[in-house]
Amino acid sequence: MNSSTTTGRWHATLLFLWLGHLLGVEPLPCPAQSLIPNGSFEQTDTCLLGISFEWTSSQGPTAWFSAYLHPDHLQGCLNYGAANGLPLNQFTFQEPLDGNSCIGLFSYVQSGVEEQREWAMVELLEPLLVGETYYASLYANAAFGGNAQYPQIWLATNNIGMLFTTQSREWDFGDGYPSAPNIAHIRRTAILADTVGWTLVSGSFVADSAYRYVMIGNFFNNAQTDTLHFAAPNSVFPWYPRSYTLIDKVCVTSKPDGCDMEHGIGGLLGASAGLYPNPATNQLWIRKAQGYQGSVFDALGRRLWSGTFTADEVALAVGHWARGAYSLRLEGRGEQRSYKFVLVE
Repeated sequence: MNSSTTTGRWHATLLFLWLGHLLGVEPLPCPAQSLIPNGSFEQTDTCLLGISFEWTSSQGPTAWFSAYLHPDHLQGCLNYGAANGLPLNQFTFQEPLDGNSCIGLFSYVQSGVEEQREWAMVELLEPLLVGETYYASLYANAAFGGNAQYPQIWLATNNIGMLFTTQSREWDFGDGYPSAPNIAHIRRTAILADTVGWTLVSGSFVADSAYRYVMIGNFFNNAQTDTLHFAAPNSVFPWYPRSYTLIDKVCVTSKPDGCDMEHGIGGLLGASAGLYPNPATNQLWIRKAQGYQGSVFDALGRRLWSGTFTADEVALAVGHWARGAYSLRLEGRGEQRSYKFVLVE
């Protein structure tokens, strides 16, 4: 290409931008790219039956590997009811949030000296810049059901999140069990008890190192992890002291609008309404929902309460309700928003 051709194209570009400015037409912004490769776990070498992947194995989502024990790659391409199939598998019944795949991992094990966890890890597309603010999110779902011998055996747990590191931490069969670091850059402090929908876990942080990797899981020991049974301890099913969590749509970016963020959903309900405390015992306070219609549903979808909020802050008496997971739906002014909460002793 000669210099006159290059100069001509440059002048044409300037003319296009100038005309666009006069006409009030602005160039389309470039979408913010996530630094997570294969963030929805869709890319893989093959559709393979098998419940675990390790860093030395080709089984599992492309680019991801194990940083602790055996996370599972759950895939919708497998036969219905396969051990790592979707929606029904050995651990749960759940549709993936984005695409046809997700991963599952044990986020809490009560028994054993090691207090075992499962962590999944991936290398970022580029290192984080020290001093820059980053925004990160993932969606999580509390496993419940499944086609194992005893389908309802799990606990709900908190602390699901993301931990960034400067070095890889590959784990292979026979390696020692790492201790919980009891830190995380992004985590959900409330118990993740929604077994039906996907819960957004998000936040922002300022990078204090040139992090190159991120791990997904629960990075806190048992003493700093809260759990909740999904049903009464005298249930007819045996209850194993473990928590299994599904993960989908992982995102990290330097742009405030590049990932799904809880504070960036928009709309009156998403920006202002809320409930506390969560978990609750005797009273559940709903704030800034005046004029909206509210309904409370239990884990089976049964409506337990409905009414219109006539004040800026209202308390529901929940002490006589069964302990467990619930959802609050608010509707009004053309909007609808759902909140999850848990009742504990």
